[in-house]
Amino acid sequence: MKYAVWILVWIGTASLAGCRLVAVATAPGKKPAQTRSQEALKADALFWETFHGGRYDQIPEALNAETAAYLANPSDAVTAAHVAFLHTWRVSEMARLDTPPATITDDIVLGQKYFQEAVKLNPHEARYQGFLASMMLAEGSINQDEKLTRDGYYRLLDAVKAWPEFNLFTAGYVMSQQPAHSERYQKAIAWQWETLDRCAGEKIDRNNPDFSRFMHQATTEGPRRVCWNSWIAPHNFEGFFMNMGDMLVKEGDWQMARKIYAQAKLSPTYGQWKYKDVLEQRIVGAQANVVSFNSNDPKLDKLHQRIMIDTPVACMACHESTK
Repeated sequence: MKYAVWILVWIGTASLAGCRLVAVATAPGKKPAQTRSQEALKADALFWETFHGGRYDQIPEALNAETAAYLANPSDAVTAAHVAFLHTWRVSEMARLDTPPATITDDIVLGQKYFQEAVKLNPHEARYQGFLASMMLAEGSINQDEKLTRDGYYRLLDAVKAWPEFNLFTAGYVMSQQPAHSERYQKAIAWQWETLDRCAGEKIDRNNPDFSRFMHQATTEGPRRVCWNSWIAPHNFEGFFMNMGDMLVKEGDWQMARKIYAQAKLSPTYGQWKYKDVLEQRIVGAQANVVSFNSNDPKLDKLHQRIMIDTPVACMACHESTK
């Protein structure tokens, strides 16, 4: 009798587990919205006004508007991405804060969550893929979760394959926080050089890089549009070369860093770039910054003595508008 009861319990449990698997497997997938609401478009306007204006202190207002729009329509990939970008911006430029609270790391978790939704709704958008992988790497590092870190790393490699002109930079930028002589840091620098190669359409001279002869290739169309300045990133060109120069300085190659920094001046909007004086100081102080870029001393100047990704302009060096 007891044996029969055990068999019935086992069958019932197995049946329940089977039902669960079937129920989950057959659940309808989340479908992307075909149109965008007026609420979402209004939130977008505030998003870009805040982002391009470098108004870090107004992130909560923009974030509330975008989150409300998302809750009203959770199938809008663009809105999900904008929520994610705002969380990412807040944590990326936490150097603006005198004492960043421990809870600032919650923005990494939420950024990852909303990028996951954006990727789910628009799996072909390689930018979303790259940012999702970056947030996974960040969360994996904070939680000392090696499995998540490895998953994020390989997702990042997939994103690079999907759109190398964009995600080679993204991957290298994220990895610029690694120790200067680590294998991953060396790969990050190699990715920056490869970005230049792809943007130029040929291999850049590693001894005497000169991007001036490629400036006529500037475009607003196709995969290579991200190599230049755009409405989304008004000073993308300048910011790219400032970061790459910083990475070379951190590695110890300050002489080459000066050559790379100088390429930023080729931009037709360099004169209007809010952070040109920051770059000029980097050129002058390149040799001295080898030590400071590798230091965690809290007394260092947050803007001038830290590698770009750790500064208060980690995002704004590329995205802040001059208007």
